[in-house]
Amino acid sequence: QVQLVESGGGLVQAGGSLRLSCAVSGSIFSINAMGWYRQAPGKQRELVAIAPSGGTTDYADSVKGRFTISRDNAKNTVYLQMNSLKPEDTAVYYCKALGVTLVSRWYEPHYWGQGTQVTVSS
Repeated sequence: QVQLVESGGGLVQAGGSLRLSCAVSGSIFSINAMGWYRQAPGKQRELVAIAPSGGTTDYADSVKGRFTISRDNAKNTVYLQMNSLKPEDTAVYYCKALGVTLVSRWYEPHYWGQGTQVTVSS
């Protein structure tokens, strides 16, 4: 069974920083891409950043220059370093693993984490 466990959310003042982590556990053979999404109250879930295997990372325009996504493939872990946080960054942040192949060669298009709350006060 595959699980994504996020950590690192919390309450921070505007201008502060947080680092989110997401560890994928299970009998993983490969993961095509890992990403972070967020959903604010009353809004749709949106892509924040994505890190494809062997590809170029990509970011939402609203976070470019402030957030950095990185992966540790050996640990099946993805991180999101968030700097210069703004109140509009307040949301539940979700980790997503895309294109997951298990050791058994079973393929799943994606898995989601349970989400972690990030609250930025003004």
